[in-house]
Amino acid sequence: MAEAVSARTLFAPLGPTYDRYASLLSLGQDPRWRRFLVSRIDAGPGETVLDVATGTGAVARELMRQKGCTVVGLDQSPDMLAEARRRLGPDIRLVEGSAERLPFDDASFQGLTFTYLLRYVDDPAATLRELARVIQRDGTIASLEFALPRGLWRALWELYVRAALPAAGRAISPEWRRVGGFLGGSIRDFYARWPEQRLLQAWRDAGIGDVRARQLSLGGGIVIWGRRA
Repeated sequence: MAEAVSARTLFAPLGPTYDRYASLLSLGQDPRWRRFLVSRIDAGPGETVLDVATGTGAVARELMRQKGCTVVGLDQSPDMLAEARRRLGPDIRLVEGSAERLPFDDASFQGLTFTYLLRYVDDPAATLRELARVIQRDGTIASLEFALPRGLWRALWELYVRAALPAAGRAISPEWRRVGGFLGGSIRDFYARWPEQRLLQAWRDAGIGDVRARQLSLGGGIVIWGRRA
């Protein structure tokens, strides 16, 4: 699980600045993607949604704002959870744990979200099965991930991730310099192994039905969602 450990090390120092610079380095798109992600979840007051890879709690906060539901946030990084706790206070239950071995019973939640997760696990298909396990029948599950644009936009994306993103990271801090140099290759490598159609099939194989996907911002992001069969 070396990649997951390196990701935890990479992002751990970024909690206090993560949301601000994630928005900046995504050219303002990351908050919009998160709002759309949350809009795909069918939940309301009196229901509980699990937010996996909750980080600083941005999606959890949006779930509470949009849906009025109860949220449990899970992340493997105690540093990120500390920042989420500082921001959200007692409004959310936060749990340190791994998406690959969730510390919850079967069918514990009415919905589930996860963000920028599958690039950092050893077996994305097995992780999807584990995520689906804790959702009640007909509950919704939705994810946000970076994507690879097509056509002309791919060339512009490559220019951005190879030159502009590392330069912007260097201008912010040594920690963000490492992130800026890491992301492009990480996204490319993931889709070389898990092209979109294979990924969508893995969702179906995990017991998730009515699987849909929408690319956002000229293909720079993708939201996938479905229902527990």
